[in-house]
Amino acid sequence: IAPENDNSKTISIFCSACQQMIYPHHLLYHKKTHKALTLLGFDSPQTKTDNKTLLAQRQKLLSKLTKIPKYSETHRQKIDYSFEFLIDNHTPVSCCDLPNSNNPSTFKKVRNSLIKALSICQDKNSTWQADMEDRIIVLDNYGNRSDTCFLGLVDGCHGATAAETVAAELPLLFLDQLAQTDSSYKMSKDEQQILDSFATVIKADYREKDKVFSDKPGNDETNTTNTYKWIHKAYAKSFWRMDRLLRLGRNEVSKVRWSGCSAVTCLVERIPREETDATAEEERKPFENNTHSPSARTAKGVAGLLHIANIGNAHAVLCKNGKSHCLSKEHSTSNLNERKRVLQNGGRISTNEPDGLVEGYLRTTRGLGHHGDPVLKRSVIPVPHTLSVPVDDTCQFLILASNGLWEVLDYNEVLTLTLTTFTHYLRIYECVQQNGTSPFVCRYLMPLAEENLNDSKAINDLQDGTEILHSSKGIFLTDSKGNLKQNKPNYAGQELLKTVPPVGSTPSPSQFEVDTKTYLSNCESPSAGRGRVTPETLYDKAASYISEQLVKTALAAGSRDNITILVALLSGC
Repeated sequence: IAPENDNSKTISIFCSACQQMIYPHHLLYHKKTHKALTLLGFDSPQTKTDNKTLLAQRQKLLSKLTKIPKYSETHRQKIDYSFEFLIDNHTPVSCCDLPNSNNPSTFKKVRNSLIKALSICQDKNSTWQADMEDRIIVLDNYGNRSDTCFLGLVDGCHGATAAETVAAELPLLFLDQLAQTDSSYKMSKDEQQILDSFATVIKADYREKDKVFSDKPGNDETNTTNTYKWIHKAYAKSFWRMDRLLRLGRNEVSKVRWSGCSAVTCLVERIPREETDATAEEERKPFENNTHSPSARTAKGVAGLLHIANIGNAHAVLCKNGKSHCLSKEHSTSNLNERKRVLQNGGRISTNEPDGLVEGYLRTTRGLGHHGDPVLKRSVIPVPHTLSVPVDDTCQFLILASNGLWEVLDYNEVLTLTLTTFTHYLRIYECVQQNGTSPFVCRYLMPLAEENLNDSKAINDLQDGTEILHSSKGIFLTDSKGNLKQNKPNYAGQELLKTVPPVGSTPSPSQFEVDTKTYLSNCESPSAGRGRVTPETLYDKAASYISEQLVKTALAAGSRDNITILVALLSGC
């Protein structure tokens, strides 16, 4: 556990299970300890135990287990493994530096007023992986529309072929669907030519199946557009067609099992001011007699929209008012609903730890590709989860990341680390700048309010999502509320700054601070005159720094997968 007064080593992570600060390289052992204690029946994850207590608890559990008519040898093995893990002295060394990422971050320039800076950092994780199978999508002026961009992350599996194909063709398929409903989305001649070439694959019979995604007769088109369900259906249809194109097996090497991928995408669009005002007026009418209507205030502050779609175990997390909100769903064997769907459709889930594998191969229950094995493909479906979220001045960060991050850190831990890193970066920046502090930096150095971090009230202004569900008999459309699952941090705002030295102090030159100063040394602006940097440059460097620190932390925490992280600083930063 990170000492309270030791700021000289490295940044620490807030453990959402026991509310303690943990060094990244301790996290893997720390979480295994929590799991072992829970399996042995200890209520609190902070329980202090000695070997005598552990032995007595093991004997108690085994005594109960042997009295059960259906004796489970597997469960007994888990008890024994947990007992042996806890009695062994696995205590790691006090601290070590974060590992260096082989690939430095790159920041992308996007002309979107909702995004102040955008950075991408990747690491192959060469200790465990031979190749980088993740791919990134960043398209500015998407559909030839200003203030509109398309972001995506594709997490490849069993090869990079499917991920490369999806990164190149899914944005075109989605744009085609958007352009059919909204004429403001335009395609170039080259893009149209590529889409026309797909006509030999997506034939009339396949287009007939596409009609299931269309609106029911009699629905008002304007109303559909206002609720953004048409965008959710465009997502579903484009994912459906993308999976059909992957069935061609282009550039696949294996003759038995082809590559596949998880994906998370985000369409970022700004709402024109006149449309925002009109929306605010419509929202205000039902509350004319209520001058304190929260809906009216929210509508007035909405500047844009995030339209999210994910499939598999690639995820998107939004930081809003200092709280984490997962905008995606986990499509893996750890999801009880997904397990039920696979088993009901005749699929099989193995007994591999921790949650089993679909047909003995995959943790993911939804994805694109994975053709070549018809039994596996029957269970792994190309059906995305979709959601539309309004963006206002309280939205601070958007993080898209592959499984390499989420397998070792949860959403709260990523949020805490991001806020801590951003605050630390700005504090060091203030120390480096010797000629005073600019106003736009000062407002970020205020500690986070505890009531903001512990507020359990869910976001009320999130648009309902629509999910396309699949069965073995065909495809049918159902509405789901798609409400965000809010993860509620239990920490105080001051704990986030535990590793941050006070302003004006002379901290020890840890790697964390050396990395920060390395970034800041490259931020000097010749036009500033007094060594200051522009806000744009500072945001770019901060986004790059955050993405690199997240990758380094995932490596230190024991990730075994490719790690790709996209960090977007939004208007609330």
